[in-house]
Amino acid sequence: MDEQKNLEETMVRNDEYEAFEASDEMIEESANKSVESKQEDREEQNESAEVPVEYTPLPEKTKKHLKAKNLIQKAKKMADEANRRRAECRLLLDAGLRSYQEARAALHLGGLDACITLLKQLGARSNNDEEAKAEAVLETREALKPMVVKDISSGRVTGFLLALLGGVAAAAGMLYLATSKLEMRLDTTKVPSENEIDSILAWFSTIIGVREDVAIGTGVLGVIVLSVMILIYMVRIRLKTKSNIHFAVKQFVEAELYAEQNPNCREEMEKVDAHIQDVIGTLKAYGILLNEQEGKLQRIVYFEGEKETGVVYLDNSLAEIEHTKGLIDAVQDLITIPVVEEEKISDESVCALQKAKEKLYTVIERFY
Repeated sequence: MDEQKNLEETMVRNDEYEAFEASDEMIEESANKSVESKQEDREEQNESAEVPVEYTPLPEKTKKHLKAKNLIQKAKKMADEANRRRAECRLLLDAGLRSYQEARAALHLGGLDACITLLKQLGARSNNDEEAKAEAVLETREALKPMVVKDISSGRVTGFLLALLGGVAAAAGMLYLATSKLEMRLDTTKVPSENEIDSILAWFSTIIGVREDVAIGTGVLGVIVLSVMILIYMVRIRLKTKSNIHFAVKQFVEAELYAEQNPNCREEMEKVDAHIQDVIGTLKAYGILLNEQEGKLQRIVYFEGEKETGVVYLDNSLAEIEHTKGLIDAVQDLITIPVVEEEKISDESVCALQKAKEKLYTVIERFY
């Protein structure tokens, strides 16, 4: 009986442990999900809001090389941010211009080209003949190339290589000095003998006022060569650090100028896009009117004949011809002027759009 009770108590404890463990896992999962959702909300807020790039000031005792790297990082952030803004604005502008070109092509197919041809058959021409004036979409200055900020190097690799070369040169110079003092002539075509090498190395000990000793002389030569290598290495690092500071400051200033030349153009591009959409709506309205005029001109050509036959047109027909010419002149003034100049709304395009709208309202008032 006791064993059965113990077994039941053990099973109950195991069930309670499993239940607690399952509840803990559920709590952790829900907590993780809430944390992840909060992080995603924060990321979306950060992406939606354009926060200016913030920089953390460095301590006063920061090494010059780290200061130069920090300046390079700041320059990169400014240049990348300016490049990103410019790319976004360019995408918005290109999308608007593509829509404008599509609307202009639809205008040609929808009645403009046909009306121009029919007017020629009727002996009339628009004031803005399309053959004499090419259509324009966009005029821009020479685009600024995206700025690429270059990294800096510490100069350690080149310093090490220069130190090696300097060490070899120092060793060769010291060996030459030793042979000169010993009045010894070495044959460069063959390896010196062991006695000659010992004599040369032993002489270096005399530099520090000690009797000739091979071990001491070898140590003296090693110290001299190593000192020269360290000196060359330190000079190289110091010079490279100074040049890095100048280079980093130069790139930082260039990045600031580049950012000023590429300001936040989102608002300006939205104005340009709104103007382009206004132009597109006006072109669509003219397309409908010109499509209607195309049928009227076809009726005149069919029932009254072409001008070459010497026909005298009726007053109503002449009025329709003049009305069509006015529509074509107004819309051609609009499509032969650049919509955008230097990534801004063209003043001439604004004036042409206003005139085209006034003409359009005048025509609409005749019917409504």
